[in-house]
Amino acid sequence: MVHTRAQTKKMLHASISRLNDDLLTEILLRLPAASIFRFKSVSKHWRLLLSQKYFTQRYDNLSKSPTGLIATDIYVPFDVETPSTPPFRCLDLYFDRCDVEIVQSCNGLLLCSTNGRNGVNKYYVFNPTTKQLALIPPVPGDPSAVWFMGLAFHQTDCVRYKVICVLSVGPGVGLYQIQVYSSDTKEWKISIESFSASIPIVRHGVYWNGAVYWASLFDNRNYWYFKIDDQQLHTLPLPLGLIPSDSEVVRKYLGESRGHLHLIAYKNFQGGMLSLNVYEMLSDHSGWFVKYQLQLDALPAAAFPSRIVWYVPDYEFQVMDVVRGEEEEDTFLVLETLEKIITYNFHDRSFKQIYSFTKYCSSSFYRYTETLSSF
Repeated sequence: MVHTRAQTKKMLHASISRLNDDLLTEILLRLPAASIFRFKSVSKHWRLLLSQKYFTQRYDNLSKSPTGLIATDIYVPFDVETPSTPPFRCLDLYFDRCDVEIVQSCNGLLLCSTNGRNGVNKYYVFNPTTKQLALIPPVPGDPSAVWFMGLAFHQTDCVRYKVICVLSVGPGVGLYQIQVYSSDTKEWKISIESFSASIPIVRHGVYWNGAVYWASLFDNRNYWYFKIDDQQLHTLPLPLGLIPSDSEVVRKYLGESRGHLHLIAYKNFQGGMLSLNVYEMLSDHSGWFVKYQLQLDALPAAAFPSRIVWYVPDYEFQVMDVVRGEEEEDTFLVLETLEKIITYNFHDRSFKQIYSFTKYCSSSFYRYTETLSSF
């Protein structure tokens, strides 16, 4: 087939345009979200290019590293030398009520609540990057029976978010029910009519690999996970070396980072040393293995307040997060002490202060990750 000069010129122009768009996309994918929003106003073509699902999905898949921690009115960037822009000044500004509480952070989205009339909480899903907000309908049943509300969202395996709710079936009977809200259907559905637990389900859970996970704060025997697809509740094995009857074992942290589920536990005294073991769950749920270890009392004294007392560590520090880096040497632990927040690098054993408390702070901090995902 012979093309005319005009047709050839048109085809060449289209090829150059596609090439320019591909190059432009590769550049823009590496910019912070604030720059993406500014560049949408450059032209209609740029706005269309940056709003395409292909671009937003690629952006989210490349931007998996969290940039810091957020509370309702505080932002703590992990990189104190070149800090990222805070996602908001005050969370209350985006809601119809004050005193907004962050319940959970999940891959860039926040589950938030406000205290409604008659003491009934209202729940929302909020994207702090795009400022998109969605109100979750009330859970059917007694609102005072809610023990847990958690968010399930991931840019690849759960692109339409879900909210998981655990309710007490009856006071004092030790029976619980699981309901799931889907952003697709906009409805709640009972997944498990009832299951028993010897102690109340904890109020914090973690989404990983298609399921929500819980580990009890009160003993070492209760580890559960709820698979969303098959609507089944399963139990997790204990890490080796953690004896269920051993009252000295304390669970400090359960969280996910870069596709890995982590559990941190320690014994108050192990030969006079305070050891933190960072366990990682095998992908088939068959068990845990020790991924990292840390001797807290081996850290320089400047890392902690001088009044720290090792035999009551529950009251002196809190594990806030485990952040896996794109490279192994970039993986770090985030600790909150009485006076500051510090990060500890597992590779080179260095630490740095990223935040200092000038006064008592009652806020809970949650991981912040940029996402352009819409709902």
